[in-house]
Amino acid sequence: MVLDDLGSSLRDSLGKLSGQSRVTEEDVEDIVKEIQRSLLQADVEVSLVMDLSDSIKERALEEESPAGTSARDHVLSIVYEEMVALVGDSTEIPLENQTILLAGLQGSGKTTTSAKMAWWFAKKGLRPAIVQTDTFRPGAYDQAKEMASRAEVDFYGDPDCEDPVEIARKGLEATSEADVHIVDTAGRHALEDDLIAEIEEIERVVDPDRNLLVLDAAIGQGAKDQASQFDDSIGIDGVAITKLDGTAKGGGALTAVNETDSSIAFLGTGEEVRDIERFEPSGFISRLLGMGDLKQLTERVERAMEETQEEEEDWDPEDMLKGEFTLKDMRRQMQAMNNMGPLDQVMDMIPGMGGGGLMDELPDDAMDVTQDRMRSFEVIMDSMTELELENPRAIGASQVERIARGSGKDEERVQELLEQHKMMSQTLKQFQGMGQGNMERMMKKMQGGGGGGGGGMGGMGPFGD
Repeated sequence: MVLDDLGSSLRDSLGKLSGQSRVTEEDVEDIVKEIQRSLLQADVEVSLVMDLSDSIKERALEEESPAGTSARDHVLSIVYEEMVALVGDSTEIPLENQTILLAGLQGSGKTTTSAKMAWWFAKKGLRPAIVQTDTFRPGAYDQAKEMASRAEVDFYGDPDCEDPVEIARKGLEATSEADVHIVDTAGRHALEDDLIAEIEEIERVVDPDRNLLVLDAAIGQGAKDQASQFDDSIGIDGVAITKLDGTAKGGGALTAVNETDSSIAFLGTGEEVRDIERFEPSGFISRLLGMGDLKQLTERVERAMEETQEEEEDWDPEDMLKGEFTLKDMRRQMQAMNNMGPLDQVMDMIPGMGGGGLMDELPDDAMDVTQDRMRSFEVIMDSMTELELENPRAIGASQVERIARGSGKDEERVQELLEQHKMMSQTLKQFQGMGQGNMERMMKKMQGGGGGGGGGMGGMGPFGD
């Protein structure tokens, strides 16, 4: 995640305050130095860093901790509030008819972002269309068309036309029935006069409701000049930060937001069209500090369940709480988890499981191992008969040998699958027959219990290694 080093170092510094009822000036100095070091390493502009650290230092030393609040929690609260203020509000993106123009340099991820945004609007019940106007980059039309197909949204482009302004004009006409038009423009390797002139002319033709600047999270200090020039030309209403799934620093993007006096609209978190989030400052900073993000987690769970039910029309998740939990149910649950996105991102959203929690105690490749394990389980299930999938308890040694041979996996992996199913089945039985009140109390306990929340959810899914 962007600025992840900041979250890690802050958690280490705040951990030193555990058990203290008051903070000393030396404690605050240490925390402020960590913040300054991490933000500067992440390419956040110096003036922003100093303003933030001064505010934290002043509040931490002058404000009294509320009764019953530890020094650590008090300082954490101040850091959280000041960090939320630093990243600012989320760009307003109403769910209504509108035209959005995307700007940015070549390689920033505009074409992928246009498809992701279109997918996001489609999931909100609107009909989006992508208009591809990039005539400069070879392959831009083909990439945009393929991405629009993956997002299952309307698309317009003309590979035979060399006039991007004309493409934009015809594109709006051809997709007039769409609710949301997303106009993708050409980028260059640097801010060139012809790029600026072209995008200004396109903006005059399409008359967008909002202009979004697309920035690679790894852009660094160069973001300031880039954002300033685009803002002077067409005005920037919001920023979409891309490629947050890698080791990007992200501070340059925050600097760009401040430079244009705008806000963050979307975060790109992976390569798939569904790997996009609306920027929510409180949840973003909460995850950064290891406090989880239950709102984003809930949205992902609901979306994943809907997608899984679309793929498996005869399956209702609630059926797992009524009858026998079969291997078919387990496979569908794994499909739902896969639809939620990369496991490390999901874990970050669970209080006590992400940064500062269980994830910090696991090897760096733990989530890759877990996802590989889930994929191998699916391959094994594909080698089973319908009867075995419905009644896994009846699978004996000879069947394990046959399934292993048919799937190309070893017998130990087949046994792991059966043991995982047994554990999940036992966990589900604890929920069967529960009254609604008991269920709600358990869910509240899972959400409020930090690491306990992770433990509860871990028993429900194939997280273990």
